[in-house]
Amino acid sequence: MNTPTVASKGVLAIAKGVRMSPRKVGVVASLVRGRTVEDALVILANTPRRSALPVIKAIESAKANADHNHGLKPATLRIVEITVNHGPRIKRYRPAAHGRALPFQRRTSHIRVVVDGDKREVRKPAASTAKVTSTKKEEK
Repeated sequence: MNTPTVASKGVLAIAKGVRMSPRKVGVVASLVRGRTVEDALVILANTPRRSALPVIKAIESAKANADHNHGLKPATLRIVEITVNHGPRIKRYRPAAHGRALPFQRRTSHIRVVVDGDKREVRKPAASTAKVTSTKKEEK
């Protein structure tokens, strides 16, 4: 579902094949464009639209990628870019009057989120205190 990579500026997460119209998902994505990740998650948690859930998942995935894979501080993350593109369309037919069949399309979306923030400082490993343990001491 999500493809973690490094974008030109920031960390990328993509949710592909979301079974919602890109027009409906784009309305929700525009609510959080340019905000911090924490603010965006609060806004989307209180947004009464079905398309808020896949946007939340994509943002949380980008946040996890930034924290785990790229060493960025989660508290400083900001949404640099969020775009919604159309995915493949599933073509179906609906029955109509007089034995006809009318075509319609079930649309899908691709959600692309790029986040960026401050780098976490790398801790140096502590000096190892190796304890010498002998299994059996020979007593003479």
